[in-house]
Amino acid sequence: MKTSEPPVIVTQRFNQSVETVWKAITDVSHMRQWFFDNIPDFKAQVGFQTKFNVKAPSRDFLHLWTITEVIPQQKIVYNWKYEGLSGDSLVTFQLEETQNGSLLTLTTTVVEDFPEEIPEFARESCLAGWNYFIKEQLLLYLN
Repeated sequence: MKTSEPPVIVTQRFNQSVETVWKAITDVSHMRQWFFDNIPDFKAQVGFQTKFNVKAPSRDFLHLWTITEVIPQQKIVYNWKYEGLSGDSLVTFQLEETQNGSLLTLTTTVVEDFPEEIPEFARESCLAGWNYFIKEQLLLYLN
């Protein structure tokens, strides 16, 4: 993914309340059920940092997350990068109340280019990953 590419945006409607979805995306015991099962800790507070490894067939990806913005029940922003690799991004989870539940909009914005020789960093891979996590895993978890 490159800074010159448009952000990756994934939206999903949920029948659950904003409060329920917020808990699923910010409470580590819930996050481990649908997101990454090895997140060591997570707090929805600005400045919180965590790091954990995700093994892929090609390499290990040591995730580095720092929370940069929190508006409870509405928005949380992570600075998301990988130890030892170039590239940097902001991942925003934005929640809105709807008539029958809530709407989650996830946006990934690249602020420093990721290495193009790593297939997992292609825009298509990022979009597929977020569709999997939000439209499949989180939806299944909340239903």
